[in-house]
Amino acid sequence: MAIALPRLLIAGTASGVGKTLISCLLIAELRARGWRVQPFKVGPDYLDASHLAEAAGRPCYNLDTWLMPPERLEAIVASACRDADLAIIEGMMGLYDGREADSEAGSAAEIARLLQAPVLLVLDAWALARSAAAVALGFQRFGPQLALVGVIANRVAGPGHARLLREALASAGAPPLLGAFPALDEAPWPERHLGLLPASELALGGERLATLLRLFRQSCELEQLLSLAREAPALTLEDRTETVLATEGADSRVRLALAYDAAFSFYYPDTLDLLRQAGAELVPFSPLRDSQLPTGCSGLYLGGGFPEEHAASLAANGPLRQHLAELLAAGLPCYAECGGLMYLCRRLRTASGEVYPMLGIIERESIMEGGRAGLQIGYRLAQVQRESLLLPSGVQVRGHEFHYSRLDAGPAPEEAAYVLSSPDGQHRQLEGFVRGNLLASYLHLSFSGFPEAARRFVAAARRWQQQQPAEERQRHWPR
Repeated sequence: MAIALPRLLIAGTASGVGKTLISCLLIAELRARGWRVQPFKVGPDYLDASHLAEAAGRPCYNLDTWLMPPERLEAIVASACRDADLAIIEGMMGLYDGREADSEAGSAAEIARLLQAPVLLVLDAWALARSAAAVALGFQRFGPQLALVGVIANRVAGPGHARLLREALASAGAPPLLGAFPALDEAPWPERHLGLLPASELALGGERLATLLRLFRQSCELEQLLSLAREAPALTLEDRTETVLATEGADSRVRLALAYDAAFSFYYPDTLDLLRQAGAELVPFSPLRDSQLPTGCSGLYLGGGFPEEHAASLAANGPLRQHLAELLAAGLPCYAECGGLMYLCRRLRTASGEVYPMLGIIERESIMEGGRAGLQIGYRLAQVQRESLLLPSGVQVRGHEFHYSRLDAGPAPEEAAYVLSSPDGQHRQLEGFVRGNLLASYLHLSFSGFPEAARRFVAAARRWQQQQPAEERQRHWPR
């Protein structure tokens, strides 16, 4: 299908220069004017994506050429943009930073090229004047195949500083200055060990958002930005969202409980879309507040998040912990990743040394590490060791890790879900647990790379529901 959709990719010279802030304010301003803006985030990041989604009032889809094949990436863009007026794509790290030192693989530049999106370069101008032109020219000439159409300077000291930047770019023949956003007294979002606080905990709103939008209108050339977005060429994409994923008996939907609150919020929208296409009804619940799963749920999805920040409250919710432990012991299909794995463990030890009881399904203690030494981050190849509710034995899937915690002991060979390695094949290790209908791991998966996982999850939940005694089916799954 051909898509003639205005679009811009907001890239940066590096991480931390203000890409997310500028992207969110642009989206929020357009939304306030009645535009339907579809946000995207390059790479596997959940946190920035949560703020983009909050600003747009619709899901922010990740675009990641490691986690998903090109045809699925195209389908995501085509489907998500079907009812949108404009797309805003936030890059990751610096414009050319990706998986490799000598190629654009996995970078924002790769996505800009694939989607033929005009690029706006955000740079931190606090300690720059004429040198900003050298930076912008370097980025433009390094990737001549890209349409680097303008620069937005962040942390500008005032009107005089903005004039110097504008004149320096113009005199050097660099892309023009289209925004000079002022330096703020405080960061718009606090940060934590994984990055920004997620929007589920702290989203821009109210008076703070109104102030930032006023600064954005005063400092950025919105009409020029829109004009550049409209110059993006038409795209021809294949929307294959009608791929049949339905399971047997899909005339009735299967309810899957989705942990969603301040402790658990890391989910890829395309993964959730694929589960729905496979016949799932996703029912959110809060492990922090609810005493039991929603009625009629035949499966459980425990995503990532920050259980370590809410360990006391999770531990204090004894009724839910007991309820979940009983259901999981009875074979309730459950997929848990990263924070979800930590919740399934016997105990959680925080970085400051407090120890809290969790579900006790996995006989391990999860331990938060302090400092950069404890960080596990990067893309992973996962060789599946044994069949699970998501994956058949022997296949290889792709995922990523991003966590500061570890288990006090790894999985035994007879229960390990995967052999993990880095993309270069190094650092092989056993990872995750498969026990009946349970799959739990630190590995984050995007079902975009293996849509069959959605069908398998729903099928497992349907089988479990049908195997329950007649009186239980009548009570929990009335027809």
